[in-house]
Amino acid sequence: MNFSAIIRQAGQVSVVEVTGKLTSFESGALRNSIAQLLKEGRKQILLNLSGLVYLDSSGIGDLVHTYMSVIKSGGEMKVVGLTDKVEEVLKITQLYQVFQEFKDEHTALQSFPANGTKRKTLEIVHPSKN
Repeated sequence: MNFSAIIRQAGQVSVVEVTGKLTSFESGALRNSIAQLLKEGRKQILLNLSGLVYLDSSGIGDLVHTYMSVIKSGGEMKVVGLTDKVEEVLKITQLYQVFQEFKDEHTALQSFPANGTKRKTLEIVHPSKN
């Protein structure tokens, strides 16, 4: 089974449906897809990994690289649809602590802010000195 990353829009969120095997042979394909989305200003990204049947160390590297690219650009990347095999790899590599995972796509989509901006976790307001 060949690797593919099909992108569709769900409101402000870009859903990237990943299928096949993410290995050194496909290295860069996922990165390029995410880089194009970021270039277009699409910074809310949901990776649907339900069709991902295998990933090796290069695939893990691609996931980490894409996640870091999204975060550095001020965006959010979440994952849904982890198969048992992929979930096991993420646990072994401790990456399950990095990726915000959801059980279904609807719940994941609802977790993104509606206006397309990243949620602020803390806002400090300094009183003006008038």
